[in-house]
Amino acid sequence: MDYIWAFLIGGAICVVGQILIDKTKLTSARILVFFVVAGVFLGGIGLYPRLVEFAGAGASVPILGFGNHLARGVMEEINSMGFIGILTGGIKAAAAGIMAAVLFSFLAALVFEPKAK
Repeated sequence: MDYIWAFLIGGAICVVGQILIDKTKLTSARILVFFVVAGVFLGGIGLYPRLVEFAGAGASVPILGFGNHLARGVMEEINSMGFIGILTGGIKAAAAGIMAAVLFSFLAALVFEPKAK
């Protein structure tokens, strides 16, 4: 049943993104920023962690989960370091994921040859 909920919640998040692409004039970059900010907001008020408990990877893997991860990192750093945690918390929390994205992008750029569209 966990897999079904993960699929349904993750699919619903993707449907919202697809509707935004099809029905609005928003660019992909703006939709991406919207999802990250929505994840930060929902994580900051405590709703997104409940959704992650319920849906697992269906909620933690999409870009909303990245925003939630940033918010959680900031809140933890504020509790441990005070005001400076606002600046360092998100970076600390997301460092491994960002580094993996940069590394694998670099490796893909070495392996594949870019082509003009």
